[in-house]
Amino acid sequence: MTIFKDKILLITGGTGSFGNAVLNRFLKTDIGEIRIFSRDELKQDDMRHYYQAKFPEVSDKLKFYIGNVRDVNSIKNAMHGVDYVFHAAALKQVPSCEFFPIEAVKTNVLGTENVLTAAIECGVKKVVCLSTDKAAYPVNAMGTSKAMMEKVIIAKSRTVDPEKTSIMCTRYGNVLASRGSVIPLFISQINDGKPLTVTEPSMTRFVMTLEEAVDLVLFAFEHGTSGDIFVQKAPACTIEVLAHAVKDLFRADNEIKVIGIRHGEKMYETLLTNEECANAIDLGDFYRVPCDKRDLNYDKYFIHGDIKRNHLKEFNSSNTELLNVEQVKEKLLNLPFIKEELEKLNKERAV
Repeated sequence: MTIFKDKILLITGGTGSFGNAVLNRFLKTDIGEIRIFSRDELKQDDMRHYYQAKFPEVSDKLKFYIGNVRDVNSIKNAMHGVDYVFHAAALKQVPSCEFFPIEAVKTNVLGTENVLTAAIECGVKKVVCLSTDKAAYPVNAMGTSKAMMEKVIIAKSRTVDPEKTSIMCTRYGNVLASRGSVIPLFISQINDGKPLTVTEPSMTRFVMTLEEAVDLVLFAFEHGTSGDIFVQKAPACTIEVLAHAVKDLFRADNEIKVIGIRHGEKMYETLLTNEECANAIDLGDFYRVPCDKRDLNYDKYFIHGDIKRNHLKEFNSSNTELLNVEQVKEKLLNLPFIKEELEKLNKERAV
C-alpha cells in the first residue's frame, strides 16, 4: 500500500517529458487514476496509443483532458475528484520566451494562478509545482516568469489552510535529453554529419535525469509543508564536456562549432540564491527553503529581525561538483533515450 493507493493524480502539461516519466513510474502501481491535462490533442492521442500498447492491463487508469492552464474553467473541468496535482505545464524555451514575454506570463504566471485556484476550490490535498534554476537571479523572460510563478505559489500557501490544500514547489536544472534540450540536437547533428553547435564551451549547467526529476517531486510531496521550495544537490558540467561525452558515446568525429551565447542565456545557473541560503535547511541530497510566513505588519520589522543566518553560500552550476567526460557518459548511459538512439546507430552500422 502506498500514499497514492486508489488516489487520483492530475498532471498539467502531462504529455511532456516529465509526464511520461511519471507514468512510467506510477501506471503499474496501486494508484487509482492518472489524468493528463494538456492542450495538444495529437500528443495526447499518441500518448494514449503508446501506453495502451505498453501497459494494456492498466492503461484504463489513464485519462486525458484537453484544456489550457490559461483557462481556469478548463482546469476546473479536469480537477473534480482529484487528490493530488503535479503542475508541469509551462513555456520553457528561453529564446521563444525572450521574444514573446507576455506569452510566458500568461502560461507560467497566470496559468499557475489558475491551477492553484482550481485546486483550492476543488479540495485538492497536495499540489507540487515544477520550477527551474532560471528562476533564481533571473536574467531572461522565462526565468523571470518562473520567479513570479514561485511568488504566486508562496503567496497562495500563506492564505490557504494547509490542512485542506498544501502547495509545494520544486526547482531543478537541465533535465538530460528532455524535449527541446541540447542532447537530442547534438544527436541529430551527428546523424546529419553537421558540426555540434555549442554556444560557449565553458558555460556550466546542472544535469539531472528525468528519474531524478520525479524523485525530487516525490520528495517534496512526502516531506514538504505548504510554501516550501525544494532543490536537489545536482552536479553540473560544462557544455563542452557534454558535447564531447555525446560524441564519444556515438563514436562521432563531428567538429564542435562555437556559435556564441543566445538571447537570455547565462554563463551559469543558480539553484539556491545567497538570500535563500539564510534559511535553507540541508536535508542530505536536497535543500528545503521554507516559506516566510510573516504578514504585512511592517511596523514590527523596525524593532525585530533575525540575527541568525546559515553559512551556506549561493548554490550554482559553477560551485557544485563538476563532472568530467567519463562521468557524464556514465550518466547519459542510464537514459532510455540514449539507449534507444545507440541501438538504432548500432543496427544501422551493422547493415
